[in-house]
Amino acid sequence: MQKNELQKFDLPDCPGVYLFTQGRGRAKKVLYVGKATSLRDRVRSYFDDDLIKTRGPRVVDMVTLSDGISHETTPTVLEALVREAALIREHRPKANVEGKDDKTFLYAVITDEKIPRVLAIRGKDIDFKKLYAANSKLKAIHGPFPSGYQLREGLRLIRRIFPFFDTPRPVGEGSRFTKGKVEFGRQIGQYPREINKKEYLRSIRNVSLYLSGRVKALRATLTREMTQAAKDERFEDAAVARKQLFALDHVQDVSLIREDRDRDESEPRIEAYDTAHISGTNAIGVMTVVEGGLPQRKEYRTFRIRGSHERPRRSLMGAVRRLNDDIASLKEILSRRFGHPEWPYPKVIVVDGGKTHKKATETVLAELGVAIPVASVVKDEKHRPREVLGALRAGIPESSAVLANAEAHRFAISLHRKARGRAMRS
Repeated sequence: MQKNELQKFDLPDCPGVYLFTQGRGRAKKVLYVGKATSLRDRVRSYFDDDLIKTRGPRVVDMVTLSDGISHETTPTVLEALVREAALIREHRPKANVEGKDDKTFLYAVITDEKIPRVLAIRGKDIDFKKLYAANSKLKAIHGPFPSGYQLREGLRLIRRIFPFFDTPRPVGEGSRFTKGKVEFGRQIGQYPREINKKEYLRSIRNVSLYLSGRVKALRATLTREMTQAAKDERFEDAAVARKQLFALDHVQDVSLIREDRDRDESEPRIEAYDTAHISGTNAIGVMTVVEGGLPQRKEYRTFRIRGSHERPRRSLMGAVRRLNDDIASLKEILSRRFGHPEWPYPKVIVVDGGKTHKKATETVLAELGVAIPVASVVKDEKHRPREVLGALRAGIPESSAVLANAEAHRFAISLHRKARGRAMRS
């Protein structure tokens, strides 16, 4: 396949999975399965001149042999991760599995115990011959997952929606019980010893559906249970299902936005900026740094906005004032940031907002005599990335701009919450 053929596949700029294929009809073969933060950008990267250096001859051969590309969109990168694993398991594409065996990959398994656990384990520790036998210690296996790091991050995010045990020992064994409680996971804390087994097994069912890539079926199940609970006036149960449905489409999977490690390591230093309003009046500006595809938290900076004032009410005039205040704050942050020549300069700057914010940033930089390209992340009504302006021209993938922007927003929100906590205690 040649680069000029890409246009006919109409790949969108959103998360999902893609399949390089060869042939038509019954003779059609899947050569490779991958996931992406931006399907358009990710697939386009396979036609870069340096592909042989970043991916190797196996992937280059795959691209050459392919004559078709299909894709599925997903609301989140997390969902793309589990869908990718399901498709690899289904098709066993040569470019994904050649030179490897089941023992090399990492799998997510559900144990066959009274209180099932969800674990990430290597294929070498799984007896595939006994998997479906009556004496198997595993109830289900999901995968393979090409990246162990991303599987573990994915399980951490899934656990926030559907709680599960991930302890090294079966629940109840050893000294896990302390003062009537049992360890549930480092990120979640403690889980009550007296658990509702029926509810817990329902959570395990949901985890299994998610990990198998059957997220549409999971949504249908949760919707049905929510509706029935409301009819039965079990409003707390209905609220739980509603929150889980919402979380499926809004999970904060910033940690999974990193695409291929080899490709990301060559990405330049990116600085992103955002603001956080404290108690509705004072504003703090933040600067975050992403380099090589990874947040560099030691280099984060905060700026107390000296020209900030009370946030305007929600109205047309208020919206105009908010926009003017945002731009004024951004101008102040950039002016103070570039008053520190001892800090390494970025190759790209990312801001939150549309064309107006992007142009304002470029104007400030021009006044400061700084020639750095600017990208801006446009959000939809649910504050999710809808469009990225200027990333490709700045020489970075749109997914990297989204990651930098999300990290700046996360940092700003964390400062806001800490300040609110201090205010409530005082």
